[in-house]
Amino acid sequence: MLTVAIQFPEAVFAVLGILVFVAVAWAVHLASVRRREALAAVADRLGLRFDARRDRRHDDEYSHFEVFRQGHSRAAYNTIWGTLSIAGRDCRVKTGDFTYTENHGKSATTYNLSYLILHLPFDAVPDLLIRREGVFDKLAGAFGFPDINFESSEFSRRFHVRCRDRKFAYGVVTARMMEFLLATDPGVIDIERGRLCMTDGTRRWTPEEFEARIRWVGDFLARWPGHVTAELDARPR
Repeated sequence: MLTVAIQFPEAVFAVLGILVFVAVAWAVHLASVRRREALAAVADRLGLRFDARRDRRHDDEYSHFEVFRQGHSRAAYNTIWGTLSIAGRDCRVKTGDFTYTENHGKSATTYNLSYLILHLPFDAVPDLLIRREGVFDKLAGAFGFPDINFESSEFSRRFHVRCRDRKFAYGVVTARMMEFLLATDPGVIDIERGRLCMTDGTRRWTPEEFEARIRWVGDFLARWPGHVTAELDARPR
């Protein structure tokens, strides 16, 4: 049996490589266009504004949140913003996608994630961090930086809570709140300088998740006891 070996010129492989690259780039472009259109529709449903452009000044205003201080070439994009009624109070909202790059050259890696920032309707809110417990949290506790523990051993085992104002932390994280947090997966809840930032820090949300996260924050604030919100309202500006 005669076997014929067919040899392709290197130029053919080069052309095929270019075609594959163009096809992948076009697919990425179409996915980006569809995402922008879907997020613009979310903004329209919520009565908010949408801007797909990159905002490199975002981390100037929100650099107190660690997630916006990572890497370089940082920028917010696909931004939805405006005012919403959250738990019966008008609050400024900003949500969308964020990108940053670590390292340079061939070792550079670009990350994209989604976030939600809520300007709380109080003038003097103590900083509060709530997130899943991790190995580094246990090491921090060993070095004298423990988190706050609660009556629920399951909650304390699964969640890391930090707050200088322990009275405020215990006031917000009630048994009802612990049950709510255990039943959901909030990612990171970081309250600093009167703003609440919510993110999982690792991925972009689907368009439907943006609305779900806004509803979640409303449910979260609705569970703050009346005596806590009354005390915050009474604090001087």
